[in-house]
Amino acid sequence: IKMLVNNGLVYLIALPLFGSALLLLAGRRADRWGHLFATAMSAMSFVLGAVQFYEMLGRDAENRAVTQKLFTWISVGSFNVDAGLLLDQLSICFVLLITGVGTLIHIYSIAYMDHDKDRRRFFAYLNLFIAAMLLLVMGDSYLNLYVGWEGVGLASYLLIGFWNQKPAYATASKKAFIANRVGDMGLSFAIMIAFATMGTVSFIGVQEAAEGSSQGALTAIGLMLLLAATGKSPQFPLQAWLGDAMAGPTPVSALIHAATMVTAGVYMIGRMNILFAMSPTTMFVVALVGALTAIFAATIGFAQNDIKRVLAYSTVSQLGFMFVAMGVGAFTAGIFHLMTHAFFKACLFLGSGSVIHAMHHALHKAHLDDDAQDMRNMGGLRKKMPVTWATFG
Repeated sequence: IKMLVNNGLVYLIALPLFGSALLLLAGRRADRWGHLFATAMSAMSFVLGAVQFYEMLGRDAENRAVTQKLFTWISVGSFNVDAGLLLDQLSICFVLLITGVGTLIHIYSIAYMDHDKDRRRFFAYLNLFIAAMLLLVMGDSYLNLYVGWEGVGLASYLLIGFWNQKPAYATASKKAFIANRVGDMGLSFAIMIAFATMGTVSFIGVQEAAEGSSQGALTAIGLMLLLAATGKSPQFPLQAWLGDAMAGPTPVSALIHAATMVTAGVYMIGRMNILFAMSPTTMFVVALVGALTAIFAATIGFAQNDIKRVLAYSTVSQLGFMFVAMGVGAFTAGIFHLMTHAFFKACLFLGSGSVIHAMHHALHKAHLDDDAQDMRNMGGLRKKMPVTWATFG
């Protein structure tokens, strides 16, 4: 397949990566302006994404995908992998989502983390997360996706355990990291099976080779990719980490658990839809896992009192619906629900952050040492916080 070449794709990832590196290396000198710089890097990445989207709309449907080769990464015998980027109709949706919602969360974090002495480090991690997530959705092969996949795992570990002076928070970040490693084993096995049976790990190469592959190989790759997806997009049996991951600051919950990281598994299944469609067994298992998780997580959500945990289990349940859509072959519907969910759940998490902030002040004023996140202490928010009430609605 001959694709258009665009040498500007790398800047989408380079901007937030540069922001992260600068903030981490500049030290305390960047404390005064670091948060604004990080937000600007994310916003510029969004603007570049919007330009790419506009250019894409100007071309006919067959020629919309663009690619960029950065360098030859691995070249050993018949195993050749380029560090390359691919921007097509699927990845542009995610690019706009990650940078758009990500920038809004950056803006929200400026005030939310105002009194935190480590605010600069927090913004450096946010930028790192955005860069890794962009690489995940723009990589043109399994291995490029894998680098972004691991980068997102690292950034989420750093963000969830941001207040690691509290043992519970440090444990939560470790739990998320280990659950993700279990899923990552599935992705690495899928890459190995794909290369062993098809001789290539690029998306286009695998799609072309899938026609002549055995049913066993396709099912094995599909099930391993599903294992990877259950780790990143918390599905049964690897869903346990998401509830505890609420330990991180609220903007982290909005970024990781609503808009971006947890949708990576759904993106991957959508990206590999041809492989999945050719293996009815895998499709059945995907739909089954999704249906089980949707019911199971919603039931757990009913029994929670912590406002952020309720939203977390709601996220797991919604992801279950996306998996069901993927499993029955409605890939477009699954991605559509992913897009809408990213916006409404990010809004809900940021709204809950606003409520928790107000609860802290109210409890502090009343000299009460109660839990600011316990919903049993809340009520009458429409009169007290009309703007938050409206955005929540």
